[in-house]
Amino acid sequence: MKKLTILILVLATFFSCKTQTKENIKEKKVETPFVWEGANLYFLLTDRFNNGDTSNDVNFDRTKETGKLRGFKGGDIKGITQKIEEGYFTDLGINAIWMTPIVEQIHGGTDEGTGVTYGFHGYWTKDWTAIDSNYGTKKDLKQLVEVAHAKGIRILLDAVINHTGPVTEKDPVWPSDWVRTEPQCKYSNYENTITCTLVKNLPDIKTESDEAVDLPPQLVEKWKTEGRYEDEVAELDAFFERTGYPRAPRFYIMKWLTDYITEFGIDGYRVDTVKHAEEFVWQEFKKECDYAFSEFKKNNQDKVLDDNDFYLVGEVYNYGISSGKAFDFGDKKVNYFDEAFTSLINFELKWNVAQQSEEDVFKRYSNELNTKLKGYGVLNYLSSHDDGQPFDPTREKPYQTATMLLLTPGTSQVYYGDESARSLVVEGTVGDATLRSMMNWDAIESDEKTNKVLEHWQKLGQFRANHPSVGAGTHQMITQEPYTFYRSYTNEDYKDLVVIGLNLAKGEKSIDVSKFFKDGETIHDAYSNEDIVVSNGKAEFSSEFYTVLLEQK
Repeated sequence: MKKLTILILVLATFFSCKTQTKENIKEKKVETPFVWEGANLYFLLTDRFNNGDTSNDVNFDRTKETGKLRGFKGGDIKGITQKIEEGYFTDLGINAIWMTPIVEQIHGGTDEGTGVTYGFHGYWTKDWTAIDSNYGTKKDLKQLVEVAHAKGIRILLDAVINHTGPVTEKDPVWPSDWVRTEPQCKYSNYENTITCTLVKNLPDIKTESDEAVDLPPQLVEKWKTEGRYEDEVAELDAFFERTGYPRAPRFYIMKWLTDYITEFGIDGYRVDTVKHAEEFVWQEFKKECDYAFSEFKKNNQDKVLDDNDFYLVGEVYNYGISSGKAFDFGDKKVNYFDEAFTSLINFELKWNVAQQSEEDVFKRYSNELNTKLKGYGVLNYLSSHDDGQPFDPTREKPYQTATMLLLTPGTSQVYYGDESARSLVVEGTVGDATLRSMMNWDAIESDEKTNKVLEHWQKLGQFRANHPSVGAGTHQMITQEPYTFYRSYTNEDYKDLVVIGLNLAKGEKSIDVSKFFKDGETIHDAYSNEDIVVSNGKAEFSSEFYTVLLEQK
């Protein structure tokens, strides 16, 4: 009798544990991972997005009359933080934000033949160690990163190593052992693309040099006036002692840029003018960024979002996904991916979308990213701040722009105002100024047509953010007519699969999902927000929309 009682207790314990394990497995839900290769990234000009602090609109006596849209307009770090807190980016499905450079710009203005221009765009550096007063303060940046991270949004700053700002009456040229002021680049081969100035009056950092140089006297004077000279020199001494690098120009700048990683915990850098410096520069930069990111994580374990590496995306102007890993200078091909960049900006998508079908674009991008570029990524865009030939400058195709940008494999770059049909044609502007108007918040607040466009971007953006398979998965067409396809993504114990339909008829819809979902299973259309029970291998339902985004319930 005693043996029987013990046996019953053992069996009861066994079945109890077995039942509990089943319940635990059933309840266990693997969180959606953040994957850079499939991220939804928002790119904005810090000065043109949102003015959160009108008290910092004018600094350094930048009061000259400028060419149209060529002066500071008030956008700042606080303005971006404000929109993060309001949930604007979350509603748009954005999980990373890239801001134009926020370092201190030249104080004077310069006329490039387009009227006086100030460094509102952020690419005319005066001091890499300071944040420009027009953008805000280090306290503002710290708050922005913290608020963004709390909402699962990563922050990218913009790194410029290739050049200083132009020379003005207020901004003297850096010493000749730091920069060259001629010749101007001809862009016909490797040498005359990197050992030259991009344009007239844009001093080129001698990134090829290993010769030790002293600090520029204007920086020494500036830092002494600001009372931080000794601290800056001590930090530089520690950096060069740790790394063993020569005190060459590029290494000073790398130190200054990586400080933003260790101090603020930013998640990545978009790197400017990559092909205008030697490829070894970017390998060295990656090494220092990785070190700084690991130091931040080690010293701020409570602020670590995940185990992703530091993200480096490079601007190799005119690089396209068709080139694979190699960029062709004409006389030389260079691989900027290996040991350097996680991703490169893809300048090709706008042409693909204009000339090819959805399936041709999706299939080829999926194939390229899963073969030649496996382990790396591309950052796709259809409009940007310095591309004078955007896909849809007059915003006649905002729905197609969203569909193709957000559903094409790769990382998506939403340029501020893409989602609100901000016009890229502004009367009276010259050159790239037409691309850089203020964000059209008024239209979002008052125009019904704009809000319909925004709603389309939000639905696709949130779906993309919720499903790494959309950007980072593999693509396969299901049916050509109606056009349906699926995307699948697997990483260790996380699996994701979605079925998408485009250009469908309004009203009744019937989509073959037999290979993905079981009969009787309830699935969800994220576009119409309808639940659907699979029957006879099909998702059959009615909606007023042309787009279907099917996911597991």
